[in-house]
Amino acid sequence: MIEISRTVGSILKEVAQKHPDAPAITYTTMPYQRTWSEFDAETDRIAKGLMALGLKKGDHLAIWATNIPEWLLTLFATARIGVILVTVNTNYKIFEVEYLLKQSDAKALVLMDGFKDSSYVDIITRLCPEISGSRDGKIKSDKFPQLERIIYAGETPPTGMLHFDRLPTLGETISDEDYQAVQNGLDPQDIINMQYTSGTTGFPKGVMLTHYNILNNGKAVGDCMKLTHEDKLCLAVPLFHCFGLVLGVMACLTHATSMVVLPYFRPQDVLEACQNEKCTVLHGVPTMFIAVLEHPDFKKYTFHLRTGIMAGAPCPVKVMKQVVEEMGAREITIAYGQTEASPVCTQTRVDDSIRHRVETVGRVLPGIEAKIVDPETGKELGPHQPGEFCTRGYHIMKGYYKMPEATDEAIDDEGWLHTGDLSVVDENGYYKIVGRIRDMIIRGGENIYPKEIEEFLYTHPAIMDVQVVGLPSQQYGEEICAFIILKEGMTLTEDEVKDFVKANMARHKTPSFVRFLESYPTTASGKVQKYKLREMGIEDFNLHDDARIETA
Repeated sequence: MIEISRTVGSILKEVAQKHPDAPAITYTTMPYQRTWSEFDAETDRIAKGLMALGLKKGDHLAIWATNIPEWLLTLFATARIGVILVTVNTNYKIFEVEYLLKQSDAKALVLMDGFKDSSYVDIITRLCPEISGSRDGKIKSDKFPQLERIIYAGETPPTGMLHFDRLPTLGETISDEDYQAVQNGLDPQDIINMQYTSGTTGFPKGVMLTHYNILNNGKAVGDCMKLTHEDKLCLAVPLFHCFGLVLGVMACLTHATSMVVLPYFRPQDVLEACQNEKCTVLHGVPTMFIAVLEHPDFKKYTFHLRTGIMAGAPCPVKVMKQVVEEMGAREITIAYGQTEASPVCTQTRVDDSIRHRVETVGRVLPGIEAKIVDPETGKELGPHQPGEFCTRGYHIMKGYYKMPEATDEAIDDEGWLHTGDLSVVDENGYYKIVGRIRDMIIRGGENIYPKEIEEFLYTHPAIMDVQVVGLPSQQYGEEICAFIILKEGMTLTEDEVKDFVKANMARHKTPSFVRFLESYPTTASGKVQKYKLREMGIEDFNLHDDARIETA
């Protein structure tokens, strides 16, 4: 493997010089199309604008928006000047955003109006009432003393916020010499991005990733798909995830592959983009592919697909065969990883069999080490022996932001990242993920830690204790179930519990099932036996059919 020791901004400049007139970014649902040279120049203008606001190397800028053009411009502009981009989940609500803005030390925030049932503007106005009396987005917030600027990406900016479109004009005050000097001071090992992943402590952790991390991982991922400058990727997965940012944007950047971007996933838009733009690559979690396949007009569309990535949850055999046979993506791949690993550790290749693509998560990427160890002893295990998947290499994060103890727990003294995932490997180096050591729920590709939901539900005045577990689901892989013990004399309904979570946390963290108990099953030492709660949930909600795992 030839590793990339460059910065994201310098790679963009190189691609723009090699393929100046080739399409870089195309939106099919809005009037935004840019060649590589056009996008490179626009990135420079936005980067200078951010410098004019006083942002400098090492500062943190959070972005809270769907896959709009401003998201991509902000990504590359911050990369050009050494500002660290903090990505915000588009499903977050007030409880999560307040925590993230405080924990990340964000100096600036770029946001859109809102998404689905969340008004981002209303939420930030509630958190920062000072904004209404501000000018050009410059604020002094009691709640967030480090936050200095709020920038609005949309048509008409709300009172007090700076319009994103004003950045190029502001940037005219920055000389080319000063701008170049900032770029000359960057290093590939600098942190470029912080992505928040739920933690066992009950609160998300900021994973610090470098230019070196994400560029090399994107390059390796693209190599597995044999991407070229003649390919077009339909990008409908969220950019705030590593899936969108690394497997999508960085894989395209390192191969000069054109991106056909959708602001958010909608089956109809994917069908139209794939047909009209003649996309050859498509990424998604299994539920996204299923939604496209089951669209009533599916058979009316023509596909030109060759490859792509299906990740985030186990792939059903039937779905994989449909993607290959009905969508034509005969070289579709499967990938496994986690945010702390930039994120991909293993991936199938374009010439792997369908069996390997549904039964395994592929082989280790070039330049990456992996081993399976006994979770108790740390002893390395052999083929077909289940243990914890550990990995080491260029792709490992710098650490969790302001959480040294959590970092030390995740990465051992020899540099091995302990993923918490149970895995087995065969004699040919193909890995399977067979379970999880940590108490994580994966719902439709979203990683959800029960502790975070439990910590929030504890704040409800009627709840004495709560335990959250994952129950099997054929549609989403897993669903959330909350087992609740109420305080004496208090009452609460299932719908009230769901509404409480839905109003304050991301929709995908809302329990699908709620059950009230008098006590929990425990060990002799008093530890709650969550596996018994899971068995109880399967029985009570009649999920026996969903508990069956489809095999090839």
